Amino acid sequence: MKLSFCTDSLGHLSFEPMLDRLLELGVRGVEMTTGGWSPAPHLDTDDLLANPAKRRQLQQALASRGMEIAALNVSGNPLDPGELGQRHLRQTDNTLELAGLLGVKKIVMMSGLPPASPHDTIPNWITYTVSWPPTVKNCLDYQWNEVAIPYWQALVTRAKACGVERFALENFSAMLVWNPETLFRLRAAVGPMVGLNLDPSHLIWMGADPIAVARALGPAIHHVHGKDVRLERGVVEVNGLLETKPIDDVAGRAWNYVAVGCGRDLQWWKEFFSVVRMMGYNDWVSLEMEDLTMSVDAGIASSVQALQQTISQ
Repeated sequence: MKLSFCTDSLGHLSFEPMLDRLLELGVRGVEMTTGGWSPAPHLDTDDLLANPAKRRQLQQALASRGMEIAALNVSGNPLDPGELGQRHLRQTDNTLELAGLLGVKKIVMMSGLPPASPHDTIPNWITYTVSWPPTVKNCLDYQWNEVAIPYWQALVTRAKACGVERFALENFSAMLVWNPETLFRLRAAVGPMVGLNLDPSHLIWMGADPIAVARALGPAIHHVHGKDVRLERGVVEVNGLLETKPIDDVAGRAWNYVAVGCGRDLQWWKEFFSVVRMMGYNDWVSLEMEDLTMSVDAGIASSVQALQQTISQ
């Protein structure tokens, strides 16, 4: 395994200073954001698509430092029925085209989340259903069969034409694919080109065990995020794992994203990566640093150190 970095966490630096900072830390891979929820601070996709010289300049900046693009990341919601969805659709298509021009084989993104019916105007994440009322099942059937599966079948075909080999879908909340079961439902419909971006942080706060998840996924692990979460003592026991407070209300939340090692200890991380490797994954692990309890620099340095001690190199 090799250590890479989700570049948004250094969005305050321009492209080449960002690369130099990562080199200082011993990181030689970059997971570059191209749109979706991200402002894409380091890549202007439209400019790169239109300008071969700019693409060469980007590739030379990486090659001169012995660095690689681990993946392009366009995580958003292309299945949103509104203007946001239209923007994310365009950015996803542009990302596939850019990947083809740059020779990038892996796209990290999210599955998307449709509305619950063709008449709704906002996405609807359905996480609870019983035998009654039956309308909830009808909503899920619509989301999967009428929206998500046709979209992904077409996207896989388009990606193959661009030379992309793998999609890695993050197991993120408020998305149709958010755990192994939902991934396998989509994978069964569109083929093995679609796998999971295994992010242990989200699984932990949802109550799952990422090590068991890695065993269940096997070859469906297409990418891994090195990201930790802490279930806050004295809060989660009272309020449970569901959380709607703002992400920056760190003292009040039941769980928080933290630097690697500040949630689960390094022994846990060693076992996690050992099992991931045992299941056949031997590729990039991208640090995604979103700890608001410390400075960005401290969180990145601490996380890089922890990952360098625990990934199965």
